[in-house]
Amino acid sequence: MGETKGQKSKYVFLLLRIAVVVGGVIWGTVWIRRDVGWQNLADTFAAIDLWILVVCLSIFIVGQLIIALRWWLLLRSQGIFISIAAAVKLHFLGLFYNNFMPSSVGGDLIRAWYVTRHTDKRLEAALSVFVDRVIGLFSTLVIAGFFYTVFLRGQGGVIFQRDDTSGGVLATAAKYRYIGLWAVVIVGAFFGLLLANRKGREMLSKTLSRFRLAGAGILRKTTNAAIIYSRSGGTVLAVFGLTVLMQLMVITGFYFVGRDIGVAVSIKYYYVFFTLTWVLGAIPVSIGGAVVVEGALIVMFTEFAGVAEEAAVALALCQRAVWMLSSLPGAGIHLAGAHLPGERKGPIGAGTMQKEFFVDRDKPGG
Repeated sequence: MGETKGQKSKYVFLLLRIAVVVGGVIWGTVWIRRDVGWQNLADTFAAIDLWILVVCLSIFIVGQLIIALRWWLLLRSQGIFISIAAAVKLHFLGLFYNNFMPSSVGGDLIRAWYVTRHTDKRLEAALSVFVDRVIGLFSTLVIAGFFYTVFLRGQGGVIFQRDDTSGGVLATAAKYRYIGLWAVVIVGAFFGLLLANRKGREMLSKTLSRFRLAGAGILRKTTNAAIIYSRSGGTVLAVFGLTVLMQLMVITGFYFVGRDIGVAVSIKYYYVFFTLTWVLGAIPVSIGGAVVVEGALIVMFTEFAGVAEEAAVALALCQRAVWMLSSLPGAGIHLAGAHLPGERKGPIGAGTMQKEFFVDRDKPGG
């Protein structure tokens, strides 16, 4: 019975995330029609050099291979020796789930599930996925903080400046105050309805309890990971370096796309704005960060860098298109069953099963 209620809570949370995406798409469509103009947006897309977009997509795919290598190194540091091909396949499978599958099972859970099925070190394998995500988010914040502090802080109209009437947090908040007010009203009404009936109060209480348990679980995972990976400081530093390299490569690729469609601002804006929106997209309030990442990126480029709205919208949609296209190999991996070890040789558990993708853990060089 408790498990059924837990499943209902997951579905409610999933529906809320889908509602955020649907609401954001509807609002964005209305805004583009009213303030940007479909023809202006179409003209902007028509001006894109297809080869530049292809190069950007290629850079992003190479970046995903680097992320797979990053995870592979974290696994090896804990004595979990899967093949690099297996890490790549599981990574792209997780990428597909993150960007295409509107379910409560995210890409990180997919990776954790399949890798723990093929090793006795289940805790270390699951923690490797958690640490991989934490390192990714931390490096993202480091890049954003570095470029903002060194290049952008103190310049008029940039993010936290208040003295420029065309930019800054206060000016942006004033411009979108009605949206914020309606959001507060809708959220308040939602919680009011929950508190007004017994089932709603029970669901709210269980949700809060679930968040407390999740917080305790994250703290426990963080502590365990710190203990485990403190013995592999060199590997963690190498992984961090790979992550920074990957993110700089990917953002540079989007910089060339942006230049091609009229987002003619310094690349330092890209390093700050893209990384900040990626962190916002990691908050699980929508599916794959959809509408959250795009909305934040559009606001940052238009309000704080003075970019034309149609160019900012085109850049944000190009990023989403690159993400979706780069995830398609994960669909092929899923359909072919290539993420399962020995799937080509025989069924799991059969005597004919070959460790084609997950190599012998006792052979580090395998």
